[in-house]
Amino acid sequence: MQCAESLRVQAYFDREVDAVSATEIERHTQHCSECRALLEDIGSTRTTLRRKIPYVAAPPALRAQILRALDLESAADQGAQTVTPVATAPVAPKPRPAARPVHAPRWGGRAFWTGAFSGMGGAALAAALAFFLVVPVVMNPLPDDLVSAHVRSLMPDHLIDVVSTDKHTVKPWFAGHTDVSPVVADFEAQGYKLIGGRADYIDHYRSAVVVYQHGSHFINVFTWGGAERRLPANTTRSGYHMAFWQEGDIQYCAVSDTSWDEMLGLVRLMREQA
Repeated sequence: MQCAESLRVQAYFDREVDAVSATEIERHTQHCSECRALLEDIGSTRTTLRRKIPYVAAPPALRAQILRALDLESAADQGAQTVTPVATAPVAPKPRPAARPVHAPRWGGRAFWTGAFSGMGGAALAAALAFFLVVPVVMNPLPDDLVSAHVRSLMPDHLIDVVSTDKHTVKPWFAGHTDVSPVVADFEAQGYKLIGGRADYIDHYRSAVVVYQHGSHFINVFTWGGAERRLPANTTRSGYHMAFWQEGDIQYCAVSDTSWDEMLGLVRLMREQA
């Protein structure tokens, strides 16, 4: 029999619950193996889909055509508003002409765009423009992937692959398990205790994750290559803060539910160490 919380777990995965409900669901998944497996399954499915289905931006020519169409429709609307309606006598309907064969318009042809734009209002065109031009930017999967990886790590036996407070043990372990060699240091004197590391998969790279504990909070510091891609700005998703930065060819992101001040304190220490 399916767990009664399975639908809420799916809503949690889709970021459709508030912070209080998210905390309850996270606590539930720590004890419910069925919901924990469900969360891992839909997370891996989304990662696979994003890896295999590329995001495609609108071609410049299409963008220019949509903008021109919007300008023309706006000008036509303004002209129509200045015309004074005149009463006219009713006109008898004309006989319907014989049906003509319908041919599909060519993509890019004048007939296609004329027909498309005549059937769409300004609001619909604006929505299409927003979809093609804005959505590829807004739908950056990286923050969601990082939060999902962080949440998975908090489940039993997922946080650490190599358990050690010694940086000379943790850093060499990454050499055979990840694509990068990150900064590894113990800042226990400053309140950030190194407790180990693990390997994860982020942005198509075998990511090295250095794990710190600050009070009762865990901070995952993800590191991966791919410096050619611009990092997102610092953000918060589902109650988890994410701080991004880059050192040379390695990109970093610290993820935790600790406060921003505590999070950025660790980031500062790591950047000074680098």
